[in-house]
Amino acid sequence: MILIVLAGLCLLTVPLTGGRLGRLTDLRLRAIWISPLALALQLTVTTVAPGGNRSLHVAIHIATYGLIGIFLWVNRHISGVAVIATGALLNGWEIVINGGVMPASATAQRIAGLRLGPGFNNSAQLAHPHLLWLGDVIPVPGPLPNVLSAADLIIFAGMLVLLHRACGKTATVAQSDPIPPATESARVHPQRVPGVQI
Repeated sequence: MILIVLAGLCLLTVPLTGGRLGRLTDLRLRAIWISPLALALQLTVTTVAPGGNRSLHVAIHIATYGLIGIFLWVNRHISGVAVIATGALLNGWEIVINGGVMPASATAQRIAGLRLGPGFNNSAQLAHPHLLWLGDVIPVPGPLPNVLSAADLIIFAGMLVLLHRACGKTATVAQSDPIPPATESARVHPQRVPGVQI
């Protein structure tokens, strides 16, 4: 839930800096259905039906990162997507090398006040984690406790780049460059060269 709140805060920075969120409709996203599908699958294995076959949950969890990777690849032409993809790749790699789960720091979970429920958790303490420093080691205490990874911060940085490139003040200039007065004058009153019919 905290990730949704942070995404909302990223959106809020646009109008606060003079941008317009309405410009998001001008983005030409490809394969847009992949992103909600990946999110729905993650929510299914972590929240809706966390119990059951662990191997199936792990396979679905890893597959969601494959889907996200495809979505980011086909939209790589958009500013900020490369940064988001870097964070997603780091998270995906960390999950794969740790058997389908993002390793979490016990200290970070304690500071955040996070208590995990039964069944499959996509982020959890592991007995022998690989590259724990890339895992969920940043505590976020409060009403929506969670732990984040450094790659999560990279993803949100990429989101800010995308939002402000697409919706910020500079986007207005890029989308509607005025015709210089001299060019406009030349278009309305073309020069006539003696002896040449225009």
